[in-house]
Amino acid sequence: MASIIESAWTYLITNFSDFQLTCLGGFVLHESVFFLSGLPFLLFERAGWFGKYKIQKKNNSPAAQEKCITRLLLYHFCVNLPILIGSYPVFKFMGTRSSLPLPSWKVISTQIIFYFILEDFAFYWGHRILHTKWLYKHVHSVHHEYATPFGLTSEYAHPAEILFLGFATIIGPAITGPHLITIYLWVSLRVLETVEAHSGYHFPWSPSNFLPLYGGSVRYLITFRNHPFVFICFQVNYISEIAIIVPRADFHDYHHRLLYTKSGNYSSTFVYMDWIFGTDKGYRKLKSLKENERFEAVGKEM
Repeated sequence: MASIIESAWTYLITNFSDFQLTCLGGFVLHESVFFLSGLPFLLFERAGWFGKYKIQKKNNSPAAQEKCITRLLLYHFCVNLPILIGSYPVFKFMGTRSSLPLPSWKVISTQIIFYFILEDFAFYWGHRILHTKWLYKHVHSVHHEYATPFGLTSEYAHPAEILFLGFATIIGPAITGPHLITIYLWVSLRVLETVEAHSGYHFPWSPSNFLPLYGGSVRYLITFRNHPFVFICFQVNYISEIAIIVPRADFHDYHHRLLYTKSGNYSSTFVYMDWIFGTDKGYRKLKSLKENERFEAVGKEM
């Protein structure tokens, strides 16, 4: 596998310049990953497929979906691409290289884990700032035009927001000066994560069900009082607390459903920052109420 990747990379650096690989190659990679991962969710919504996994019952109109795609193409080619080209000297100053040898998987994985942690921290605070009254009204409200998000709405935002929150994505590579292949992988994973968070669906195979500390793997405690419940594998007469898993897409979907400046759930990848600073209280309360109602209904049926 390593030899195949190295052979493919040798072909790229032989036939394309460092500038082409960094700027144009990065842009093509981003567009490919973004639209190939985001368009299926638009199709699911239009066709009504996987309805039982959809978080909200409401659907976006075809006109709203088309508006999103048109605006995205405009922003990507007229904002993102020029910024990427103009940032090439910055990439070189960071120490980014495309030459052989390729970094080891240990180096790549360590750097990307660091990028996710740092990006999540920076994004949380940047996102909270965007939810202050003036910035929300004049900048961030564009992103919140879609109260029922689908994958492609993840990058539907005001150009100023693209610049502002883009800093969170680039700060990690700026510190470490990684190989270009590491940046390619980082951008791909970050795009896949944000598309999944805005997908509007929570599937059994969603990453949040399996990855430690990722959105859905943080457990919140909800309290039940004086309710007898029977579970599949064991019977209990009283439950004081029970842990529930928070799906990643549902976590961010809640953020979009509330169209005001203090909706909470500001994190991008993980959810511990919201938990630490209490900006997920509304979400936790809602989940607790829903779980109480569900278990009360089960208790009455027993």
